Amino acid sequence: MKKYTEMTKEELQKELDVLNEKYKEYQGMDLALDMSRGKPCREQLDISMGMMDALNSHVDLSCEDGTDCRNYGLLDGIPEAKVLIGDMMENHPDNIIIYGNSSLNVMYDTVARAMTHGIMGHTPWCKLDKVKFLCPVPGYDRHFAITEYFGIEMIPVPMTSKGPDMDMIEELVSKDEAIKGIWCVPKYSNPQGYSYSDDTVRRFARLRPAAQDFRIFWDNAYGIHHLYDDKQDYLVEILAECKKAGNPDLVYKFASTSKITFPGSGIAALATSLNNMEDIKKQLKNQTIGHDKVNQLRHVRFFKDIHGMTEHMKKHADIIRPKFEAVLEILDRELGELSIGTWTKPNGGYFISFDSLEGCAKDIISMAKKAGVTMTEAAATWPYHKDPHDSNIRIAPTYPPIEDLKLATELFTLCVKIVSAEKLLKEA
Repeated sequence: MKKYTEMTKEELQKELDVLNEKYKEYQGMDLALDMSRGKPCREQLDISMGMMDALNSHVDLSCEDGTDCRNYGLLDGIPEAKVLIGDMMENHPDNIIIYGNSSLNVMYDTVARAMTHGIMGHTPWCKLDKVKFLCPVPGYDRHFAITEYFGIEMIPVPMTSKGPDMDMIEELVSKDEAIKGIWCVPKYSNPQGYSYSDDTVRRFARLRPAAQDFRIFWDNAYGIHHLYDDKQDYLVEILAECKKAGNPDLVYKFASTSKITFPGSGIAALATSLNNMEDIKKQLKNQTIGHDKVNQLRHVRFFKDIHGMTEHMKKHADIIRPKFEAVLEILDRELGELSIGTWTKPNGGYFISFDSLEGCAKDIISMAKKAGVTMTEAAATWPYHKDPHDSNIRIAPTYPPIEDLKLATELFTLCVKIVSAEKLLKEA
């Protein structure tokens, strides 16, 4: 088919008339489809049901060091959970703190602690005139929500297929001591599905920030979330690189089992240097006597080791891979030759990032919603919900049943065509 950008005004109008008739048909279907969040579907949750049988009222609930997991103790987690999650995160158990069910909660606490008490003896951020954070864009809306909540100024940094613009990051952090951190989703990034290159990771490790309390908030949420056995992205381990570069305290690394077992009942963890751990524990011991050790034990007994977890993730991939492939097939078929959008084709993670023609994203999302498909709000992937291009849309394929997903994606591509044709007609 002819590219929309090469059509005459008359051809565009004729195309738009046909598209609007199709849209009316979708409106008559009374659809109610949700593609708004990256949630596991029911089938994914079902594969972890065996974890409910890993413990019962007759088994020994002591962990390997003899601690009774029903009681108080072990502030930073049971030893075998630190080994399991350490293997998942590619870090030594001594550098791991096991938390409750949410890594987002840990990130919030980490920012809050820096605000109220500072990092490793430095001035609490709340006492400074200005605190800034770098935000790779498009990025994770909930990261941006945390820094916005604390009144931290967010500075967008463009993402590339190899990670964020490191030239820009190096220059900014070296000159401005008000910049205290950066949000990162380094593997199968949210929403583009990009993984940072070896060079990007090593440049992060070699940063020389003006602020001594600058920290990289390294949210490796999708570290083992591959879609394919034979096409898996590889990520250089950041803590080891920081140690080599003489920057051992530069990173807070976060992860959880939220999209591995049950999102509401998983276990979260932080990996960092021993100096950072000591600083964190000073606060943590006043916040809790320990997190849910029974749940930690349940995870260990279910998986046994990292090999069990890896095999479990293959089951997840088998469920969601056809959904990603279905979305990509429809995008390619319906939009591939029209020059009105681009999209990523990730090897893992939970999202596909779509970029429309400039100025179209909000109208596309609105039009889809009026026909019964709810998607992530346009501009959610930018700080303050302000996408200066009004072009980025996050597609979340995992949750809907595949037939619903196909229908929703067909409608989405129709909305892209209509909004794009309207824009080009106005400009013709």
